[in-house]
Amino acid sequence: MYRYDTYDQTLVDERVAQFRDQMERYLAGRLSDAEFLPLRLQNGLYIQRHAPMLRIAIPYGMLSSRQLRALAGITRRYDRGYGHFTTRQNLQLNWPRLEDVPDILAELAQVQMHAIQTSGNCIRNTTTDQFAGIAGDEVEDPRPWCELIRQWSTLHPEFAYLPRKFKIAVTGADHDRAAIQVHDIGVRLWHDDAGGLRAQVLAGGGMGRTPMLGDVVCEDLPWQHLLTYLEACVRVYNQFGRRDNKFKARIKILVKALGIEEYRRRVEEEWAHLKDGPQTLTEAAVESARSHFPEPPRRDVSEAAIATYQQLRHDDRAFARFVTNNVTDHIVPGYKAVTLSLKRREHAPGDVTADQMEAVADLADVFGFGELRVTHQQNLVLSDVPVDEIEALWHKLQELGMANPTVGTLNDIICCPGGDYCALANAVSIPIAQAIQERFDDLDYLYDLGPLDLNISGCMNACGHHHVGNIGILGVDKKGEEYYQISLGGNSHDNASLGKILGPSFYREDVPGVIDKVLKVYVEQRHEDEHFIDTYRRIGIKPFKEHVYA
Repeated sequence: MYRYDTYDQTLVDERVAQFRDQMERYLAGRLSDAEFLPLRLQNGLYIQRHAPMLRIAIPYGMLSSRQLRALAGITRRYDRGYGHFTTRQNLQLNWPRLEDVPDILAELAQVQMHAIQTSGNCIRNTTTDQFAGIAGDEVEDPRPWCELIRQWSTLHPEFAYLPRKFKIAVTGADHDRAAIQVHDIGVRLWHDDAGGLRAQVLAGGGMGRTPMLGDVVCEDLPWQHLLTYLEACVRVYNQFGRRDNKFKARIKILVKALGIEEYRRRVEEEWAHLKDGPQTLTEAAVESARSHFPEPPRRDVSEAAIATYQQLRHDDRAFARFVTNNVTDHIVPGYKAVTLSLKRREHAPGDVTADQMEAVADLADVFGFGELRVTHQQNLVLSDVPVDEIEALWHKLQELGMANPTVGTLNDIICCPGGDYCALANAVSIPIAQAIQERFDDLDYLYDLGPLDLNISGCMNACGHHHVGNIGILGVDKKGEEYYQISLGGNSHDNASLGKILGPSFYREDVPGVIDKVLKVYVEQRHEDEHFIDTYRRIGIKPFKEHVYA
């Protein structure tokens, strides 16, 4: 994974010192709340319902065991002993004291971490596929390109005060696991017939109050021009994006208002001033970025070991269930990627205690070359596990409560912190997730349902990505009471789609029953081996609506 050079470390250290001075002036009353607001947001600090919240950047979801141990220590010293992994592959602390934040940032800097641009109207943390570099369907490792985008976008002076926040996702695989169609900018890396690397660039996607799917701005961009073209895209947004209404300030509104053809024309016009300029990428620059993502020193795994693993999977039903759901194929024979489930009823989805962080860091050292990945689904991944060590890892994960064999099922719920923490939320979301997990805890039933994304958001900001859940749940406020709106048919992967609202919203206690009715329609109507999203697209929303509201 990428390691800071002297320039990176100096930048982050100076940023910590700068914010310490800003915090001291604020606490002394020399900065008003309004003056301090943009300063704290630029360093990932929010004021939430009960306490400050600090969002820590995990660039493209990569985390070392050393960094995870540091996060564990920070949560013990400055928080309540746990952290929350988000859908943006970051970590949030929900209970730090305001005056402790500079010390937290200083400790993060010691392990090459920071909270820069995790909030505010700027380019946020660039995300990618959690299986980058190891997926069998990958044509190009997106991590070096994410790193190049990170370096370009971090503290970019022109983009420090965009009309609104701005999010970029990159995929290099045939199957999109980075949700590029619902980002402000999405990038798909591909190879032409001659083997040359190209990029497809999409713009105008996003969720929130006005969800939209991105449109293709450039189908065939040579890799050398990636940064200059992205800069042109953001410049057009920065110049013409709405600033009079924050609800209409995202790039998706601009693209829709202009139309994709006009937006593309303006980007091309702006790009003419940037193309072949100083930010044009060279082979040397790309190779330098690639050098930070070397292949780990994997040992050979014998055919006999692979056969033993397959036999164990055949003989042990519980192990077989874990492998089927939580273990992913690897491009290197004899290796697998293992997903650690962070979905337990006693914790909010994505929450991890300090003790668990330290234990997982130890597992990463033993089973994963000291490296972890954070997923969009709020889980963790060990990306390089030899098959003859998976059984031992499985037993360790069982002790930690992270071996839940439900990854990719209904119970692998994506969920924002909701009204329990967030000042913007209209309703709680964590209790809804826990109630659904309790209602649908029969593994045989979950496996029979097949792959199914259920996402929950506590408000229209859609931090739980409810718009792209096969089943989406949105908390709404009706005259001071919490209700929940159900949507169906969302999908964040290839052929992405936005869910459609089922109908009038429901009381909190009714939600698990409504989900049950939706699932019954699916089970009755599906064809053999048909997933939920496919059944929904074939029969439409009407049968679900009729059964739920009968």
